[in-house]
Amino acid sequence: MKRLPYILSMTLSGVLHPLFMPTYGILIYCIAFSHLQVTLPTAYWLVACIGTFFMTALIPLSLMIFRRLRGDISDISISKASERTPIYLYTIICYAFWGYFLYKVIYSPFLCVIGVSATISLALVLLINHRWKISAHLTGLGGLLGGILAYTYNYTLPLPIVAISIVLALALALMYARLYLDAHTPMQVIAGFLLGIIMTFTPTYIIATLHV
Repeated sequence: MKRLPYILSMTLSGVLHPLFMPTYGILIYCIAFSHLQVTLPTAYWLVACIGTFFMTALIPLSLMIFRRLRGDISDISISKASERTPIYLYTIICYAFWGYFLYKVIYSPFLCVIGVSATISLALVLLINHRWKISAHLTGLGGLLGGILAYTYNYTLPLPIVAISIVLALALALMYARLYLDAHTPMQVIAGFLLGIIMTFTPTYIIATLHV
């Protein structure tokens, strides 16, 4: 029974890994556009989803596994902040290419802003980690919530209470998991979550307000 919380915490940390957040976000975005009956060939959405997973998850994860096999990092979660810099720099480059990729595949100012915001968030996490081990997991999940709020505000839609409630519940569970694994302090997980929300939602809010 003592191992059950550990297994659940590790599973949750894996499923909600920050590298998966862009893929989850683009899937939600595609589903939302389908609901609004925006006309765009299905192939475009498929390419966008596959390309997002390839650039923001598969390539960075492959590098992490390679460096783990070489012994450059102690674990696949990169628990030690000192080991994160090379991975983060490489991932930031992948995110930058991802933003350009989305711009070419599905031209959407909203997606461009979200892509740039996610890249800047990752860069900020890298800078902060030199002094303080802010939670990248919660930054990613906060970014997902910020993206949902930004989408709602940008398209003047009613607040998706169910989606927001689910993400908040997952955030609380993930906070507990990261604390249980002794990966972060309470302030580090809270700060990461708030950073993700602010950095994803604020640029969209400013741009939408200026357009008005």
